[in-house]
Amino acid sequence: MPSATAAKKKTPAKAAAKPAPKATSKKTAKLHFLIHDQKDDVGVAVVNIESGEQASGLTLDASRQSVSVKALADIPLGHKIALRDFKKGDTVTKYGQDIGKVVAPIKQGDHVHVHNVKTKRW
Repeated sequence: MPSATAAKKKTPAKAAAKPAPKATSKKTAKLHFLIHDQKDDVGVAVVNIESGEQASGLTLDASRQSVSVKALADIPLGHKIALRDFKKGDTVTKYGQDIGKVVAPIKQGDHVHVHNVKTKRW
């Protein structure tokens, strides 16, 4: 039969509590879209962007250049925002590649999707 002292469980020493991270006074801007290649003329929304919102973007090349565009339409997560004006027949570039032909005029800040860009494959 174990003794009373042997029956007591040893508890490990408590580790010193980590200090809470310090709050910084530097305000971080919300990132709305990414530009995958320096040749791109559209950004890809990483959050839902609301019409009228000043959307902030970032290039993914070594420069990490910031870009700001006023959204002219709601742009869902994963969809594209125009970084320049397009006229009918223009080419849209994403990932440094031709992704289609503009079939309806697009203003900077507009939603770029199947309603105004079509593939050139057929």
